[in-house]
Amino acid sequence: MIVTNQLEHQTKEEKSLMVPIFGYELIRDTLLTDILGKETSFILYWAGKSLARKFPCSTDEDLCSFFEEAGWGALRLLKEDKREKVFELTGPLIKRRLSIKENSAFTLESGFLAEQLTTQSHKEAEAVVETAKRAEDTVTITVKWT
Repeated sequence: MIVTNQLEHQTKEEKSLMVPIFGYELIRDTLLTDILGKETSFILYWAGKSLARKFPCSTDEDLCSFFEEAGWGALRLLKEDKREKVFELTGPLIKRRLSIKENSAFTLESGFLAEQLTTQSHKEAEAVVETAKRAEDTVTITVKWT
């Protein structure tokens, strides 16, 4: 995977320059929302699709690795049938995002998954995000195709 190869070749100095979570949140949840306004969720969904085209993942394992490496959380396939896959996204970052902002949008991640599964299935796929009411650190992303 491209991202893995890039991370393996980083020097100690480069690794120490990784962005703190607060910096990531400032850009993603505050600045982008201010700039994009009401269109934030829509634009981030399509941005996720664009990222998926640049970083193709051929297997579910590749998808899970990409999410970890991108700092998007721990992705796990929960259920799969002929026309849909259900993923669970968990982890400290997810818990933090949900605790800080009640209606956190995960449209970047869902757009990324939709495009990856469009490529894998050769059929147009769309994704829907649900936050678990009882679990404070879980997001479910359902991807369906025809």
